Amino acid sequence: GDSAAIRKLLAAVRSLASSSLPVLITGETGSGKELVARALHGEGPRHADPFLSLGCAALSPELVEAELFGYTRGAFTGAEADHAGLMASARGGVLFFDEVGELSIELQAKLLRVLDRGLVRPLGANEEIEVNARLLFSTHRELGILADEGKFRRDLLYRLSAFEVRVPPLRERKADLGLLVAFFTTGLARKLGKPIQGFNTASMQ
Repeated sequence: GDSAAIRKLLAAVRSLASSSLPVLITGETGSGKELVARALHGEGPRHADPFLSLGCAALSPELVEAELFGYTRGAFTGAEADHAGLMASARGGVLFFDEVGELSIELQAKLLRVLDRGLVRPLGANEEIEVNARLLFSTHRELGILADEGKFRRDLLYRLSAFEVRVPPLRERKADLGLLVAFFTTGLARKLGKPIQGFNTASMQ
């Protein structure tokens, strides 16, 4: 896009990309929050290292904890081998929490400790390991309202919202519609092998 809203967004990405601090990316579902997270990774000093993503809404709290912190062999039924977890696997790179507002209160407390201390303890382990990953977060929900309802820790919200990037919905950047249509039309023409030239005025309207 080239609208004022997108130029403002890109300026925010450029200003935050070189930092290692957490960033909260807010916006409606489908507005492109993960694209912003990938841009922060791609434009930053960690671009050659992993970009890993955790879908907080897609897994049960137990599975999220195991995937996030890892576990040792025998930590629970079915744990037949050590599992590093995303916190350790993202070492040097970026770990993206997609829809952080869906985390349980218990996991929010553990995440806050990671942000405060930079250490994580895998399930069943006796020792903690250092976290060397930049943490990025997204949400389509109003975390302040969730905090008022007791569903999100206010101290965690304070830590996450220090650097916030809002992704505008398409209705706030209609000037970008022509560029988006051209982008997707070109890709569709290539995929179908058809000489699609574009849209007429009525179709664009």
